[in-house]
This record gives sequence, C-alpha cells and structure tokens, in this order.
Amino acid sequence: MSHPPPGEPDQPPSPYEPPSYGQPPHHDPYGQQPQWGQQPPYAPQPPYGQYGPPPGGGGGGTNVMAVLSLVFAFVFAPAGIVLGHLAKRQIRQTGEEGAQLATWGLVLSYVFTAIGLLACCGWIALAIWANSDSGDSYS
Repeated sequence: MSHPPPGEPDQPPSPYEPPSYGQPPHHDPYGQQPQWGQQPPYAPQPPYGQYGPPPGGGGGGTNVMAVLSLVFAFVFAPAGIVLGHLAKRQIRQTGEEGAQLATWGLVLSYVFTAIGLLACCGWIALAIWANSDSGDSYS
C-alpha cells in the first residue's frame, strides 16, 4: 500500500477528482466500477430491413392496384376495369389484402362505363334525330 508523502494528510481521494496517471480509478459513488480502456457494452444492433414482401405465408398490406382500381372507377372507368382484373390476379397469387377493394373497383368501373356508353349512344341518337328531315320540304 502506498503512503502519502510527508506533510500531506492521509485522506481517501475524492470521487470528483480525476485519477492521476498510474493509479487505479476511484470507486464510483453509484456502485459501478469503470474499466479504463473499455467501452460500455451496447445492445446488439437489429438486422437491416430487406426489400420485397415480408417473409412468411401471410400477405403484405393492401394491394396498390386494388386501390387504383377504385380510384380510376371515378376518374376513367375503363382503366379501373383493367386495374381491377390485374389486382384480382395479383391478390390470388400473393395473398395480399384488398380483394373487396378490387371487386368494388370492378363493379363501379363497369357501371360507370355502361352509363358512359349509354350516354354516348343517346347523344348520337339525339344528333341523328335532330338532323333528320321531318318530311317537310321547302322546294
């Protein structure tokens, strides 16, 4: 054990003073003994995320084409029909959610397409009827 030099009091070192070189570190007042030259242990880092669908049998989220089918039913119904059929096929293959969205997109797209076709046929019929001669000829 080392003794203090003559003339200095024999007191324990203060925990708030840094240790001098060559001496062991002081006792931590919180009950932990620091180790010089070593970093504290850290929790292991989780693995990085991967691209693509999550592993396992369950499907991912909602199928994007099913959502687009429903949106395009109101914007441009023929595109909603195509997207709805593609979404149904993808959902069968991947097991994703969104089968009801694709079904509603298909139903609304077919209804709006039929209404659009009837409106076009009615407009053409009205144009033909308006331009037809009523039998009165001014000659």
